[in-house]
Amino acid sequence: MTDTSSRPGVRLIPIHGKAPRIHESAFIAPGCTIVGDVTIGAGSSIWYNCVLRADVSSITIGERTNVQDGSVLHCDGPSPQYPDGCPLVIGDDVLIGHMAMVHGCIIEDRGFVGLGAIAMNKAVIASDAMLAAGAMLTENKVMGARELWGGRPARKMRDLDDAAIAGMKLGVAHYAENAKHHAAAVAAGEQP
Repeated sequence: MTDTSSRPGVRLIPIHGKAPRIHESAFIAPGCTIVGDVTIGAGSSIWYNCVLRADVSSITIGERTNVQDGSVLHCDGPSPQYPDGCPLVIGDDVLIGHMAMVHGCIIEDRGFVGLGAIAMNKAVIASDAMLAAGAMLTENKVMGARELWGGRPARKMRDLDDAAIAGMKLGVAHYAENAKHHAAAVAAGEQP
């Protein structure tokens, strides 16, 4: 369990005997609320005013992943349709844009979720794939590696070229570095 005193302005809420587990090197911005069975890996960043609620299943976030401002992450518990529930599993080096809603799905390493996009239960965003801004990936849809999907409901638009993949890698590096600056600024703001 992370000490809340080292995370100013962050609400960490245990529920049902489960508490958030956050790597000490992860940046969690003020205004975030993280509830229940959430695991956040090394070097990841959760930006201002995000909500991660794992009250009925789990949320797992890998290393160097960023979840940008105002995003909502949730999961679903067991149901007749999904007896094992719908945990949310996010890999390493993932980019999740501002105001995204990510629910009970899988985002593989280096996946990308655009601004305001929605990914629903049991959907899969494969490695190096991009869900476009504003898109809605409906239940059980599976994106292939290096594919761009867009629209509501989302459909494959094209394959991504090397330049697009390189751009996503630059985005991951930018957020990892920028998180260090924000962590220092937040810490400086808390000093008397």
